[in-house]
Amino acid sequence: MSSTGGPSTEDQPEDTETADRGGADQRVVDALARVLQTETKARVYVGLRQSPHATSDELATMTGLYPSTVREVLAQMHEEEVVTRRKRDRQGAGNNPFEYDAIAPAQLVRRKVDDLQAELNSICLLDDLLGRGQSPSRDGPVRISIDEE
Repeated sequence: MSSTGGPSTEDQPEDTETADRGGADQRVVDALARVLQTETKARVYVGLRQSPHATSDELATMTGLYPSTVREVLAQMHEEEVVTRRKRDRQGAGNNPFEYDAIAPAQLVRRKVDDLQAELNSICLLDDLLGRGQSPSRDGPVRISIDEE
């Protein structure tokens, strides 16, 4: 007990909302997991934002994920154009692994907003598709904007 009569901070459980996950607040990792569709992708994305030009082995060490899992996720994220890759320049003989970079968070958000806007507009255009009415425009009434700062 503390001098105020309540439990001391040593007795309190760790706040899971702000638990550190590779340097990112758990709420951010959870939001990224919703956008990227898995927590594994979110952890790899955060790792790449923390350490640009990282290799899959470096990311595996950073995230605590199996190297094969990281390689698989990076291949998916590269196909989805969430990460870019290029061969790392090395002096001498040997394997030159890929190094990866993640797109900026603002780009990721813009993509999600564009997808959400399209989905919402398709719902708004349902009556047109069913021949039951007229929508305000063929593009749909939903417009989501992001303020650039």
